[in-house]
This record gives sequence, C-alpha cells and structure tokens, in this order.
Amino acid sequence: MGESPRQTQSLAPARKRVTIADVAARLGMAKGTVSRALNNYPDIAEATRRRVERAAQEMGYSPLPQAQAIRTGRVRAIGLVLQIYEHDGHRPFLADFLAGLSQVASDEGWTLTIANAASEADLLPVLGRLLAERKADGFILPRTLWADPRVAYLREEGVPFVLYGRVSEPAGCAWFDIEGEAAMEEAVAHLHALGHRRIGFVHGDPRYTYTRLRLAGYRAGLAACGLEDDPALIVTGAHDAATGGAALTALMARPAPPTAILYATDAAALGAWPAAEALGLEIGRDISIIGYDGLPEGAHLRPGLSTFAVNNRAAGEELAALLIRRCRGEAPEALRRTARARFVPRGSDGTPRLTGAQIARHVARRNEIARRDAIAR
Repeated sequence: MGESPRQTQSLAPARKRVTIADVAARLGMAKGTVSRALNNYPDIAEATRRRVERAAQEMGYSPLPQAQAIRTGRVRAIGLVLQIYEHDGHRPFLADFLAGLSQVASDEGWTLTIANAASEADLLPVLGRLLAERKADGFILPRTLWADPRVAYLREEGVPFVLYGRVSEPAGCAWFDIEGEAAMEEAVAHLHALGHRRIGFVHGDPRYTYTRLRLAGYRAGLAACGLEDDPALIVTGAHDAATGGAALTALMARPAPPTAILYATDAAALGAWPAAEALGLEIGRDISIIGYDGLPEGAHLRPGLSTFAVNNRAAGEELAALLIRRCRGEAPEALRRTARARFVPRGSDGTPRLTGAQIARHVARRNEIARRDAIAR
C-alpha cells in the first residue's frame, strides 16, 4: 500500500540546522571569534563583525535562545520597572517611550521585560526578583533621583543599567538624557527678548534630578540676561494641574509678581489656565506661560501652551541601544548621550502688556471684590 503525500512529507529528513561551527568553517575562523562577532563583543573588529554577520545571514544561521543564554550568561532581555505609584504613572511619555525601547530590542533580537512597582518600597524588591528569575540582563532606569537607590543597588550587584536622566554621583553610570537645563535657559532668554524682566519658575520635587537641572538652567538664564534671581519668584512642589494652578495664584499674590512663568513640566502648567481665569488674567497677553514636555493637551488650550517638546520614542530607541551595548561589555563612561528639547511656540508667551505692579493692583482689586461678595452672601 503506497504512502500518502502527507506521510511522505512527515518522513522526510529534517533540514539540518546551521550552527556557529558551520559559519566558522565557511569563513575559516575559530568558533570563538564567530561567536563573539555575532554577540557584538567590542574586541571584534567592525569589518570582521560585518563579514560574519553577512555569512550567517546567507547561511540561514539563527541562535537558539536557550543555548545563547547558557553560553553568554545573558537572556537577551531589557528590563524596565514602571513606578506606577508616581502621580502620573509615567503617562506623559510611556507609550512612545515603550515603542522606542521595544523596536530596538526587537531589531537586535532582544526582548523587553516590564514589571510594575506599586510603591517606592517595592522598587528594589521588584528589581531583585527580575534578577533572581533571570528575566533581564540589565535595566533602563527612568525618572532618576539625585541620590538614586536603584543605582547603588545595581552597582553593588554588578548589573548593567542605563539612566534616563543623570545622578549626583556619575561614576560607573551610562545615560541618555534630554538637556532640560538648556531648555530653561533658552526659555528665559526668549522671554527676556520679548520684554519680560520678572520671570517666575514653578517646579516639583527636588529629589528628582530633572527638577534640580531645570532650576539650574532657569538661574543660568537669569544670570545670562542680567536679571535678578529672586527667591520669591520660585515655587516648589507643583506636579499636576491643581498644584500648578495654586503656584500661579501664589505668584500673582506677590507684592511684585512676575509677568511670565516657566513651568518645569507641562502637567503643572496646565493648571495655569483656570487659575489665571479666576484672577481675571488672560494668558498670552497679561501673563506669559512656557512649559516643558510637549504634552498633547497643551495644544488644545486657548491659547495653546508654548512648550519644549521631547521625542520620547527616540529616547527609548537610544536607551535600548545603549543598554544592549552596556550588556555586551562596553564601558559606561563611553555610553553617555544627551539631546535637546525642541521649542514649540503656541501663543501662551508674548510681549508683556502689563507691568508687575499693574498685575498686583489688578489681582488686589479682584480679591477685594471676591471678599466683599463672600461677605454679602
């Protein structure tokens, strides 16, 4: 009785899998050299690496993930622990950021492992669990603290990491960061050129590196323009629309209020609109506002929020590439990159129509009317 085509196909010998030994034999190289070239070790010349990769591709070679993990000690996975206890749960940048990370990881044949930390106390235990379970070779650390416990922990464990930000003690750290300090300095110069002489600054928690850097950039901008660094024009602790609005209200109540305000984040700047309206001030005419992050909500305000936009997808791509290189043995000091944010003018910044003294008188009158109305009720 004859075999069916299906049976014949199932009995056909399986195609032999191409191995590193096959690639090495074709090129006349040692297996170790081919292996190191395919794993992008820095001691392999670029020409050799390209030659090996080309031959491997032509021959149809692909590594077995399990064997590669045993041989190299790597599982070819990037780790990211999301701090979901943060006030915005990473919302301003998460989708684009993850897209950039996963695209580069996929292009390199790596995977992206994501875990959540529900509280600050959970952060290091989650990192430890991922390491113990061999779920990641190294970690991207976003939202860096000036003194970051994640850095100290991973340094001690000898685990590769790349910061999305910077820290106070940079030894042994690789990073990619957006120069928020340069954006704030540019914003001060821009407002000064428009005619503003009293410029306020609203920022968040000084534990975070970005807060310190953006404050330093604001102060550098004041110095470069010959403007007074007045502590009364700085408000700390604004991280969302409610606290951002309260910051504007507080600044407008000063005896000599600013005619323009820089916000370290768009999330806080969004609160300026209802706060200004409550005081009878028009943003873009009576008071100028500039933010930072490029949140899409800012474009829908009237007038739109002028801001410094960050390309978070590109940041994710850069961080993934740097971490993979770090995992392959490159020195952290050679893996430090920064980029600039892009200014997006939308109308909330303009030439000052009122002086600080006029704003103060206007706000005082408004508050007095509100007080009388409250008594009358």
